[in-house]
Amino acid sequence: MLRYMIKRLLSAIPLMIGISIIIFTLIQSMPGNPFDMYLENPNVSFEEIEKIKVHYGLDQPLPIRYVKWLGNVLKGDWGISYNSRRPVLSLLKERIEPTVQLTLTAFIIAAIIGIPMGVFGGIYKNGLFDYASTTFAFLGISMPVFWFGLMLQLLFSVKLGWLPSAGRASIGQGAGTLWDTVSHLIMPAFVLAIIYIASWSRYTRTSFIDAMNQDYTRTARSKGLSERSVLGSHVFRNALVPLMTIVALDIPALFSGAVVTETVFAWPGMGRFFIDSLNKLDYPVLMGILMIDSILVIVSNLLADLLYALLDPRIKY
Repeated sequence: MLRYMIKRLLSAIPLMIGISIIIFTLIQSMPGNPFDMYLENPNVSFEEIEKIKVHYGLDQPLPIRYVKWLGNVLKGDWGISYNSRRPVLSLLKERIEPTVQLTLTAFIIAAIIGIPMGVFGGIYKNGLFDYASTTFAFLGISMPVFWFGLMLQLLFSVKLGWLPSAGRASIGQGAGTLWDTVSHLIMPAFVLAIIYIASWSRYTRTSFIDAMNQDYTRTARSKGLSERSVLGSHVFRNALVPLMTIVALDIPALFSGAVVTETVFAWPGMGRFFIDSLNKLDYPVLMGILMIDSILVIVSNLLADLLYALLDPRIKY
């Protein structure tokens, strides 16, 4: 297992270099440049703007810019933000904590609600609970995230006044008390989790029904094992194997999917930061965010492979 992990991690190095080349080329090829905003200022001359470009190396050919960027990254320097003039790593550290807090809470909510919903739907197939969970899943998958977030704000913040409508903490609270943090977290976390609750419940239900119809399940029942032992020891563990692929690969999607949710709820995380940086063409920040997303995809794939071996002893690496 350890040898397999080392091999996968080493093979990820050329993959990350290839991804970084593609991302760097696409970002640098976007129309306009980060300093076009100075053109609207009559006090800034065209020559001064050109000097700024030279200072940041934007006058150099694209391959040279990439090599310099990669060399700095290998030294631990991800660049300086064109907008705030601060180190990119420092900015990302400030934003990644709120995003991890939001996505981890959404992940836990989706797992706690979605997986048991799918299990009970599989056990009581075509029953009242199954039909209700199916309807909920269809609504969750088809409902636009931004609309759902706005409706929750209208109901729980405007009409009922139970929860704050946006932000991470109340004004003047600083980091906020535990309840203040939780109250700000409830709505965005549930909005972010809703589509994963829907999809995971459907995958779990399908996988559970398939496992219940396998020969090993019928053999276990024929040996006289209780239904609880059959479901717990034979059905559930085997049903989790294909589900783990979906869950593990949804981790980077969950992280990236926070863009809309963080924008709607003014959550100061990576998603909202990405939109702001994209509007201002802040190349170094965009590269940092997209590279973190790429690393998450590679790590989640490796995690899915390792979970396979833990859940199914027949799988060897």
